Amino acid sequence: MRLIGNVLWLIFAGWGLFLGWLVAGALLCITIIGIPFGVQAFKIAAYVIWPFGRSVVLREDAGAASVIGNVLWIVLAGWWLALLTIVAGLLLCITIIGIPLGLAAFKMLPVVFAPFGRVIVDADSPDAAMGIAIGR
Repeated sequence: MRLIGNVLWLIFAGWGLFLGWLVAGALLCITIIGIPFGVQAFKIAAYVIWPFGRSVVLREDAGAASVIGNVLWIVLAGWWLALLTIVAGLLLCITIIGIPLGLAAFKMLPVVFAPFGRVIVDADSPDAAMGIAIGR
């Protein structure tokens, strides 16, 4: 079922979102200051292309640097990226077939809004079941 969901996602939303996140990551990596933000954009791009069967969990060892990074991310880009993700999720939910895809878009909101201090894991891993990643 995950394969079918991922293929449908790739066709209807994933490819465009993936390319957008790759471009954003490349633009952010132009400056030295933007590299950490670009790395987060690449992390999100890898998640956006194939979301079914993966989960976003908090890193237990995330500290003050993650909080500062998330505040800067939210102020500069996170709020409008989260808004675009919500709009995409609502548009996907218009049809019955698109509802699982829309729910997948809503599942991406935590990492799109505040990516620092989060890690993407396989849904079958123990970290996903606990909701906290230790030592990653």
